[in-house]
Amino acid sequence: MMNRKTFIKHSLGGLALASVTPIYAMSPDLQEPEPLDIKLVKEFVIAGHKNLPLVKEMLAAHPNLIYARYDWGNSDFEEAIEGAGHIGNKEIANYLISQGARVNLFVLTMLGKTDLVKPTLDAYPELVFAKGPHGFTLLHHAKVGEAKELYDYLIAKGLKETHIKIK
Repeated sequence: MMNRKTFIKHSLGGLALASVTPIYAMSPDLQEPEPLDIKLVKEFVIAGHKNLPLVKEMLAAHPNLIYARYDWGNSDFEEAIEGAGHIGNKEIANYLISQGARVNLFVLTMLGKTDLVKPTLDAYPELVFAKGPHGFTLLHHAKVGEAKELYDYLIAKGLKETHIKIK
């Protein structure tokens, strides 16, 4: 059984919540934004492989594309920076990094960032066998990036494949 004091306290709390809810629901700043168009995301990820002028143009129009990932199927996700990474396009990868792209071990390997990659793999040795977008391994990224020291390091760690099927 609720006493008068508890009833008033709960009623006032409910009224306060009810008066704020419509403001929250109607405020454009507080509503969830629409997802980016999937065709736009796909075009950007494709451009990230080899078309720097288009990457720059698309980012100028849609800055959050830098965080977008496209699913090629079976959870084979890829960002534009990862496209640059697996084909060895250092110019696009470095540009995207300068714009705030999220880097990963595969891109750092392609860029030859030995001082970052080795300590990470020493701390998490199982990542030597990780699969990147499309199943390309760290060994593939070291090869296309001409990162000889990392290539030799990965071979010594037991990585032999440049690609592991993920589909």
